[in-house]
Amino acid sequence: MELMIALGVGLFAACGVYLVLRARSFDLILGLTLLSYAVNLFIFATGRLAVNRPPVLAPDTATTLAQYADPLPQALVLTAIVISFGMTALLVAIALAARRAGDDDHVDAGRQEPQ
Repeated sequence: MELMIALGVGLFAACGVYLVLRARSFDLILGLTLLSYAVNLFIFATGRLAVNRPPVLAPDTATTLAQYADPLPQALVLTAIVISFGMTALLVAIALAARRAGDDDHVDAGRQEPQ
């Protein structure tokens, strides 16, 4: 299970970095989205991959730390999903405005070539 999560994080991060380094704005937005997925999956995996465990400890039970799932990474991931959705919407709006202004979707469209 941990190997699959690690491979998923690595694959999302590698594809995200590749797409961020591309020259098109759509590729940049898609790459940033994949990078945020990789970070969310990594944060989620830090909370111990426990299946069918209670999220909090009951005060009257003497359970060890390995017998519960940590709820904090789950809350952080939910917050990060909302933030990444807003960031993606803002980047799409900026990319559409730049496309309308310059008739090109290259990231460096406004920069002049040295003569």
